[in-house]
Amino acid sequence: MYEKFFGLTEKPFAITPDPRYLFLSERHAEALAHLAYGIQEAGGFVQLTGEVGTGKTMVVRSLLQQLPANCDMALILNPRITPAEFLLAICDELHVPVPERLTTSVKALVDLLTRFLLDAHARGRRVVVMVDEAQNLSPDVLEQVRLLTNLETATQKLLQIILVGQPELRDVLGRSDLRQLAQRITGRYHLEALTRPETLAYVRHRLRVAGATADVFTAGALREVHRQSGGIPRVINVICDRALLGAFTREEHRVTGGLIRQAASEVYGRPVLAPWVRWLAVSGAAAAVALLGVATWQVLPLREAQEPVAAVPAPPQDNPAAEPPAAAPASEAPVAEVPAAPIVRDLPAILALAPGETTTDAAFRELLGLWGAGYEAGAAAPCNQVASHGLQCFAELGTLAQLKLINRPAILSLTDPSGVEHQVVLERLEGDVARIAVGASRHDVSVGELAGYWFGEFLVVWRPSIPMAKQLHIGMRGDDVRWLRDALATLEGTPVQAERPDLFDGDLERLVEDFQRSRRLSVDGIAGVQTQLVLDSALGTPGSPTLSGAAAGDDA
Repeated sequence: MYEKFFGLTEKPFAITPDPRYLFLSERHAEALAHLAYGIQEAGGFVQLTGEVGTGKTMVVRSLLQQLPANCDMALILNPRITPAEFLLAICDELHVPVPERLTTSVKALVDLLTRFLLDAHARGRRVVVMVDEAQNLSPDVLEQVRLLTNLETATQKLLQIILVGQPELRDVLGRSDLRQLAQRITGRYHLEALTRPETLAYVRHRLRVAGATADVFTAGALREVHRQSGGIPRVINVICDRALLGAFTREEHRVTGGLIRQAASEVYGRPVLAPWVRWLAVSGAAAAVALLGVATWQVLPLREAQEPVAAVPAPPQDNPAAEPPAAAPASEAPVAEVPAAPIVRDLPAILALAPGETTTDAAFRELLGLWGAGYEAGAAAPCNQVASHGLQCFAELGTLAQLKLINRPAILSLTDPSGVEHQVVLERLEGDVARIAVGASRHDVSVGELAGYWFGEFLVVWRPSIPMAKQLHIGMRGDDVRWLRDALATLEGTPVQAERPDLFDGDLERLVEDFQRSRRLSVDGIAGVQTQLVLDSALGTPGSPTLSGAAAGDDA
């Protein structure tokens, strides 16, 4: 998209954990050293924790590239398994053959591992088991992990275990029933967010790796990046990527603080104000309170001096019926009822109350249901089932603003406070309220809260007007190019004027650029799948569900 514009060889802020981009801050260097120590030394556990997005996976990937030649590593990425499945996963990672009849026997699997470990020890090899997202391990599996450390010779442990997880892992291991395991932890390290100087160095480091030869971000922009991200590397990446795209669409070669705030607004789904605006608002409120206090202090004595002494109420009359009814006090006057605002549910509670309903299969079932199509779990790959209905998947990393532009229901990947991923369907997006489908139930949540659990991963389904949407660029010919030209002409309300309507020529390239510019897309003159999807949404193809709630094809 914007790489050539900024003189880059690749996107510098992708959220995939590429070890080439590892920024060894003081914290990351210490974390990597702790893991390396855990591999070189024998016995016990090493524990690495950190908040979501602080770079734990990046450190782990870097460690895997630095493994000693005599080390065998078993990496467990899915810890939500039974003890037998855990042992079987270790055997699979270490290439230990397991007969089919023994796959469910914990004792048999432990015996096989013991023989493998003794053989590895005799050959001078070290064996390490690393468990990612270890806070999700069940107590039974944690107990099995502890028992594995009992495998030893007279002088040395046969297995080293490294537990990597979110801060909740410390709470899990702090339980009294797991104290025997906690006592065997020989090294603990918690990965903190980046400081402000580290954030600035982190952004510059990634730009240099991507080929930048000059500063792309102004000093004010770099300060704003830290303020908006809190020093969380994953959030830094998402905001900086959106800011670069925003600068590219404006044809500005420097990213400013304003562009960072705009990018943060898109990422979080809410307005982000400059620091001075908030300071001014707070100062104005404080001044107003002070003035109100002065005015009250001056007026109250005068009012007390002018107020007449209240008369003693007269005793009740013998015939109270003859008296006119007294007016109700102002405080008791009837008040018009204000209609209650729609209830917005708490997102963590919604996810916690729907176990098994936030899987990929459940999300695809609900998403395809909006298109009037069926889905069968396990029958075929989800996007293959989508294609069988004449539809097409489009997966991207973006923002809620981008989803509004696409205007199609989407599967969002959310991460709850415990680090568990959930797949939900974004069904409606209106103002500050988003409607999500969790299984068969529907819930309204605030856009701000939704943005706090979503890091930009989404998948939409759409019905392309050509059999299989593909990237269209200058020099191409065919019916798909003819459709593109016709669609742009329909949107502009002008007739097609081309000698070869099925040829992607310079005139069509300029039309594509104009459309991309009008929709705040990457302006490159290439009609990629995203450009085609936004064009399809702008045309309002009948029968397509929308996020806005209006039926596709409406003039509204």
